[in-house]
Amino acid sequence: MASSSKAASMFRSVPRTGVIYVMAEAAKRGFRYGHPEWCNLGQGAPETGELPDCAPRLETIELDAEVSEYAAVAGMWELREAVAELYNHRYRRGLASRYSAENVAIASGGRVGLTRIATALGRVNLGHVLPDYTAYEELLDVFRAFVPIPIVLHERDGFRLSPEALREAIVGSGLGAILLSNPCNPTGRLIAGEDLRRWVTTTSKLGCALIVDEFYAHYVYGPPSLRVHGPTRGELPRSISAAAWVEDVDRDPVVVVDGLTKNWRYPGLRLSWTVGPKSVIERVGSAGSFLDGGAPHCVQRAALPLLEPAVADREAAAIQRAFAAKRALMLERLAAMGIGVAGSDDGGPEGAFYCFADLRQLPEPLCDGMALFRAALEREVICVPGAFFDVDPGKRREHIASRLAGFVRLSFGPRIEEVELGLTRLGELVAAARR
Repeated sequence: MASSSKAASMFRSVPRTGVIYVMAEAAKRGFRYGHPEWCNLGQGAPETGELPDCAPRLETIELDAEVSEYAAVAGMWELREAVAELYNHRYRRGLASRYSAENVAIASGGRVGLTRIATALGRVNLGHVLPDYTAYEELLDVFRAFVPIPIVLHERDGFRLSPEALREAIVGSGLGAILLSNPCNPTGRLIAGEDLRRWVTTTSKLGCALIVDEFYAHYVYGPPSLRVHGPTRGELPRSISAAAWVEDVDRDPVVVVDGLTKNWRYPGLRLSWTVGPKSVIERVGSAGSFLDGGAPHCVQRAALPLLEPAVADREAAAIQRAFAAKRALMLERLAAMGIGVAGSDDGGPEGAFYCFADLRQLPEPLCDGMALFRAALEREVICVPGAFFDVDPGKRREHIASRLAGFVRLSFGPRIEEVELGLTRLGELVAAARR
C-alpha cells in the first residue's frame, strides 16, 4: 500500500469529466451499456441503429496490407478531400473561396481534435462560454500557453450571447480566441442566421480566432427562417456551420470541428475532422505528430462513403425527423411534471439532443440537480447535474456555489422507448416528492 501511494504521489490527480463521473456512479449501482432495466438519459451519444429512411449503416471495416500501415498524421488525403467537398457542397456554393484537402485535418475523435487545437494555440486569452461542454474544463486547464477567460451566458437572456455582447467580451478581455459548442451542449441554444454571420465577421475583424465545436450540426429544430443548409428554406435536411459565413477560408480565423460521433451516429469509430485556414491546419497536424500519431487508417477508409453529400444529407434528414419526435415527447412530459426547459424562446432546445431542465420549482430535495441525479439513480435513470456544465478550469471558482445547481441535462439521444420509460420513472419520482 505504501509503495502504491508513493508511486501515485508522482502524478497529479486528474478529475473525471462530469459525464464520466455520472456513468461511473451508475455503474456502481449495476448499470452497463445495453442493460434492459436502465434508462440512460445522461450519456451524450445518439442511438446508433437504423432510423426510418436513414442512410445505410456501416456494418464492416475491411483490413488489408495498406490499411495496416500508418496513415498520414493529418489524415488520408482522400478523406480530407471528401470533407472539404462536403463543406463546399453545403456551405460554399457560389463562393470564390472554397475549402481543399489542405484545409482539413483528421483526428481520432472530437476530444483529440480539440486537444490538437489547444496544443497549437499561442499565448492568448481564450474565451469560453458558460454553460458549455463538461470536457472543456480539463482541456482548458492542462495547457499553460493560453489563459482561459469565462464568458457568462445569462439565464435572463436565454443563455444566448448576442453579437454585441460578443464584441464587448473580445475587446474588454483582450481575447485572441473563443471556444464554444454550436448547437450548445447542454442548453441546445443555436447561433444561426444573421447572428452567426455577425459572430464570424466580428471575430474576423477583431483578429480573434473562432473555434466552433459543431458536433451537433445535424440536430437542428429552430424556425425555418434560419440560414441553414437545405434544398429549400425550411425543408429537410438542414444543418448549420460557421463555414457558411467565412469570407476567405485561408484568411479568416474560423476553425470548426466535427466528426462521425454525433452527426453520423458512430460514436465508437472515434473519427473527427478540423476545418480551417491552411496555416492553422498545418499547426494542428504538427501537434498530432506527437500527441496521437493520427487516426486509424482502416476507419478513415471505411468513412469515405459516409461523406458523400447525398449520403450525409439523407442521414441528416433521418436524424431530424426521428429526434424532433423525441424532443417533442420530452418537452411534453417535462411540462406535465412542472419542469421548465432553458435555452429556447418556444420552451425547447433549438439544436443538439438535450433538454437543460430547470428543477427549481420542484419540492426539496429534487430542486437540486445533484439530489435529483442521485434519486434518479435509485430508479435506474441517469441524468447529468447542471453544475458540471459550469466549466471551471483550475477550480478557481469552486468556493462559489454554481448558479447551475438547479438544473440537470436530460438526453433524448437513446431510442424513443428508453426515453419514454426514463421520463415515466422521473414523473413517478416527482409525483412521490409532491405527495
